[in-house]
Amino acid sequence: MNSKKKIINKEVLSWALYDWANSAFATTVMAGFFPIFFKSYWAGELSGPESSAWLGTANSISGLAIVCIAPFLGALADITNKKKLFLGLFAFLGIITTGSLFFIAQGMWLTAMSVYIFACIGFSGGNVFYDSLLINVSSTENRNRVSALGYSLGYLGGGFLFVLNVAMYQSPEFFGLKSITEAVLFSFLSVSVWWGFFSIPILKYVKENSSDKIEIKITYLITQSFQRVLSTFKDIRKYKTLSLFLLAYWLYMDGVDTIVRMALAYGADIGLEASDMILALIITQFVGFPATILYGILGDRFGLKLMLSIGIIGYIFVTIFSIFITNISGFYFLAFTIGLFQGGVQSISRTIFSQLIPAEKSAEFFGFYNLVGKSAVVLGPILVGWVAYTFDNPDYGILSLLLLFIPGLLVLWMVPKY
Repeated sequence: MNSKKKIINKEVLSWALYDWANSAFATTVMAGFFPIFFKSYWAGELSGPESSAWLGTANSISGLAIVCIAPFLGALADITNKKKLFLGLFAFLGIITTGSLFFIAQGMWLTAMSVYIFACIGFSGGNVFYDSLLINVSSTENRNRVSALGYSLGYLGGGFLFVLNVAMYQSPEFFGLKSITEAVLFSFLSVSVWWGFFSIPILKYVKENSSDKIEIKITYLITQSFQRVLSTFKDIRKYKTLSLFLLAYWLYMDGVDTIVRMALAYGADIGLEASDMILALIITQFVGFPATILYGILGDRFGLKLMLSIGIIGYIFVTIFSIFITNISGFYFLAFTIGLFQGGVQSISRTIFSQLIPAEKSAEFFGFYNLVGKSAVVLGPILVGWVAYTFDNPDYGILSLLLLFIPGLLVLWMVPKY
């Protein structure tokens, strides 16, 4: 792609629309209704701290699954040059399992937790290949802006559907629904449809590098994928700046993803109303849209590392401030602050990584990138959930995230200027 050409074209927009598509899962399901509905509907027989602990466990199990398979999938995608195929397969898994939540009856918390785990695997697994396709649709010069566009459209698209879902939740009769419960269940179904429909452009219009169409035995592919994963681990050691950055990323992204997945569970544990917390999540989404675009512009002007550091400091503030929340106004302020930094931290991290890796191994290295990110998520939610449960105090759980943000910031400052 010629960097002098306009940044947004059909390929770029088709790529970015996948973030618009799957962010509906991140907002309505992962961050929004599932934590609240899991605690009140499927796991209502459990205590608040206990259900939060199991919710954290579910998020950690899905993260562990991605840790185990992401590098091999990335290597396999590079060998076969079929990133879009693998993206489609994982998206299909997420779409089907998300829709299946509609059919799970009250009290079946183990079933709901299991289906949610597979939905998260589909969501995270698809992102391995979505992220790696960033290199296909952007040049080094415009990659930060394109990356920011994806995240910003994710906030906007996920936010639009979430607003509709919240309207269904607050006024089910207006939509021809019998109850709030039915509205939430239909919300899960709507995410499945939304995710599927808006995934079509990336599969249709984004181009992959051409390759010879030769038949390769599956045993050869498996052997080669294992060999390339081992090679990736060896290659990582050759890139000292990349290795240091990945360590920082492992730490601070753990905290970021944990807040996304556990914030509403924390709010419920301190006695906030579900409807109020859902409004707070909407605030995060619509603040996140312009803030992420602005972050991309500021990153190009003032430096990626500086803007990333500011974002992590923002999360340290969020973590400390959260224990002083006594009413919904404080939670709204927290949501606004997260919206300012979340997309920027995610977008700039992806940009830095994409500029540190060899383009010909993009899926393989992004598989490792997701391994690092999702291995962090194995620790974060279970840490917050079980620390809160052990001490019977949700404040202790949320404060445990400082053990991730502060070291992450310190390690990032050790990375050579970027």
